[in-house]
Amino acid sequence: MKKLIPVDITRFSFNISRDLCISTAEKKPGPPERIDGMTAGIVTMERNAPHGGEVHPDGDEILYVISGALSVTSDSNPGECLRLGPGDACIVERGEWHRVQVLEKAQLLHVTPGPNGDHRPE
Repeated sequence: MKKLIPVDITRFSFNISRDLCISTAEKKPGPPERIDGMTAGIVTMERNAPHGGEVHPDGDEILYVISGALSVTSDSNPGECLRLGPGDACIVERGEWHRVQVLEKAQLLHVTPGPNGDHRPE
């Protein structure tokens, strides 16, 4: 018999390994631990991330805004920002340096590839 496993998404994110097995990881301050697969989680953003941008060389990242408002900018088009509100989503392609800024306190669902990645100082 298969199990149904309840998960408190306020306390845990999901780790999706390359073989598509899913486990949970308790949320800690700072960025999620990078795994060989994808990390999916819901975060509440009240202020901008404490870095000057990030990149994910292992795959594309999905950003979906549940509530609030964010803007996303990328190095390939720095003069243009994509505004995301409730129900809006975007794909950040593999290797694209990008930055997410808070326009209004937001809840964000992210699906982030790993295990590699980097961020720039503010």
